[in-house]
Amino acid sequence: MNPLAKVKNIKLPRALRSRNYRLFFAGQGISLIGSWMTQVATVWLVYNLSDSPWMLGLVGFTSQIPTLILLPFAGVLIDRWNRHRVIVITQILAMVQSLILAFLALTGIINIWQIIILSLCQGAINAFDAPARQAFVPELVEKKEDLAQAIAINASMFNGARLIGPALAGLLIATVGPSYCFLIDGLSYIAVIVGLLAMKIKPRKIAETNTKPLQRLKEGFIYAFGFPPIRAILVLLALVSFAGMSHTVLVPIFATKILHGGPQTLGFLMAASGIGAFGGAIYLTTRKTVVGIGKLIAISPAIMGFGLIGFALSKTLWLSLIMMLFVGIGFILQFAAGNTFLQTIVDDEKRGRVMSIYTMAFFGVTPFGNLVAGGLANYIGAPNTVLIGGIICVLAATVFTKQLPALKHLVRPIYQKMGLIS
Repeated sequence: MNPLAKVKNIKLPRALRSRNYRLFFAGQGISLIGSWMTQVATVWLVYNLSDSPWMLGLVGFTSQIPTLILLPFAGVLIDRWNRHRVIVITQILAMVQSLILAFLALTGIINIWQIIILSLCQGAINAFDAPARQAFVPELVEKKEDLAQAIAINASMFNGARLIGPALAGLLIATVGPSYCFLIDGLSYIAVIVGLLAMKIKPRKIAETNTKPLQRLKEGFIYAFGFPPIRAILVLLALVSFAGMSHTVLVPIFATKILHGGPQTLGFLMAASGIGAFGGAIYLTTRKTVVGIGKLIAISPAIMGFGLIGFALSKTLWLSLIMMLFVGIGFILQFAAGNTFLQTIVDDEKRGRVMSIYTMAFFGVTPFGNLVAGGLANYIGAPNTVLIGGIICVLAATVFTKQLPALKHLVRPIYQKMGLIS
């Protein structure tokens, strides 16, 4: 068989057979690499400018606190607006923000207060962008049964970028400085904007309603927190985000003070977490059904927690890299599996609001964890702070596991109605 025939016979994953989703996948894949480069470059730049764990926590807080404030309202509006148009606008605004950051860094006039202001702007953009992208995915796949795979591929894409971006950032920071990470990030948005504009999206039917926005916001919260399985997943994600994800702002301290490395070490640590997350996401793409995903959601915070405990206690690079693998695996399994579950069972007219609450449980809670972790690290040290976070993750997994049988009983009728189980 000639090589061209072999290429034609290669079967794409089901979700990627949808043209719109392929365009989304390609554009986001490139842009996310740039986003991860900026994240690593920002924490490195802040630590070099301030030499303060508290300042790392403060910048992490300011980058995400607007998300917490705006997300509930963003979810209401996203259910009423054209989601495709919202994402195009947010991506253009994010590109401008990254290019301004690049300009300030390249000209050498950048300082902490400028980073804080730009972080606030990015947080406000993310408040609309993140739930819009989550709610937009079902519009991109042609067959509803491909939705779970599309969400898993999204996670693979995110964490493939998480693997490549930090490694590239570490090399660039060591050779030419963090400024070029910001520039590459700004330019990478061109790919996702072009992909979005090339899509052919069917107009979504939006039900007419006279309900006021605040009433719709209240309906979304009642719907999400009134059903115990959804409530349990949201609370679990919020706990893990608060206690576990704060390690990301403290990694520069581990790279320099504990492992005695530089920007390459920081890049390797972040990339190791990305490798673990990428592997976990790839595993999720092999799952053919959402049935049984509760066990995965239950065990994943424990995997992450034990990884954080090992990372906190490690004094050698090889062991720290292995522990970061488990941190990445644990978190992505929980975040993507929870996302898949919610996207499967929620009503489409409430999807934007539920996904905004789900996003808020991650992006909205994490800044408080960053702030607490930065302050705590000043008094008890970064290793002890991360150790406490790991223990909380393990305890949260234990509590959720005990609730699982009762939650399964409530979900079973929904799965039967959808034909997922007999």
